[in-house]
Amino acid sequence: MAEEKESKGEKKYKYSIIIPTYNERLNIALIVYLVFKHLRDIDFEIIVVDDGSPDGTQEIVKQLQQLYGEDRILLRARAKKLGLGTAYIHGLKHASGDFVVIMDADLSHHPKYLPSFIKKQLETNASIVTGTRYVKGGGVHGWNLMRKLTSRGANVLAQTLLWPGVSDLTGSFRLYKKSVLEDVISSCVSKGYVFQMEMIVRATRKGYHIEEVPITFVDRVFGTSKLGGSEIVEYLKGLVYLLLTT
Repeated sequence: MAEEKESKGEKKYKYSIIIPTYNERLNIALIVYLVFKHLRDIDFEIIVVDDGSPDGTQEIVKQLQQLYGEDRILLRARAKKLGLGTAYIHGLKHASGDFVVIMDADLSHHPKYLPSFIKKQLETNASIVTGTRYVKGGGVHGWNLMRKLTSRGANVLAQTLLWPGVSDLTGSFRLYKKSVLEDVISSCVSKGYVFQMEMIVRATRKGYHIEEVPITFVDRVFGTSKLGGSEIVEYLKGLVYLLLTT
C-alpha cells in the first residue's frame, strides 16, 4: 500500500522539459520519442525553444505536435540565436510544471536518466538534481583525449576557485523545482555556455539543496558541435566574473 501511495504521489507532479534547439532537425524527433518512452507514467510537457533554425527544425516539431498533441509538445520559437541562458528564460515563461528539466537536443543527454532524476528528487526533496560525468557510474563517450582533458581541466579549475559543491560544474542536464529555477535564473547575467556554471554557483551560494545523478555524456551523433574557441574564452571570462562576484 505504501508503494502504491508513493507511486500515486509521483504522478501528481508535472514536469516541464525545456529543450533549446538550433539546427537539430536530425535529432529532435528521436529525443522526443525517447522522452515519451522513458516517462510513460509521468505527467510532462516538452517545450522546444528554437532560435530560428534554417534547417527545418521547427517543421519537424510541428509534425511531432500533430503526433503527440500540442499540449505535450510546445514550440516556442524565437527569430534568431539569442543565447542559451535566454532560451531557458523564454521556455520557463511557458512552463506549467511543478519541476523544470533542462537538457540538450543533440542526444548527449539521454532521456533514460530522467526517471533517476525524478526518483532522486522525490527521495531527497532536493531543489536541484544535476547529472554528473565525474562520479562513479558517470562518464563520457565519443570524446577524444584533448576534449576530455579540456572539460576535466575546466571543472577542476572551477572547483578550486569557486567551491560550488558539485562535481560537474559545466554539465547542463538538470532538474529544478520551478520556483528555485525562477529564483536562480533571475540572478544570472551570463547568456552562453557559462550560464550553466553560473546557475549552479548561484544556487550553491543561495543555500539550495543540490543532489547529483551519474550520467554518461555521449557526443552528438548528428550535426556539428557548437563548442569552439570563443566559448572557451567566454568560459574563462565567466570564471573570473564569478570569482569576483560570488
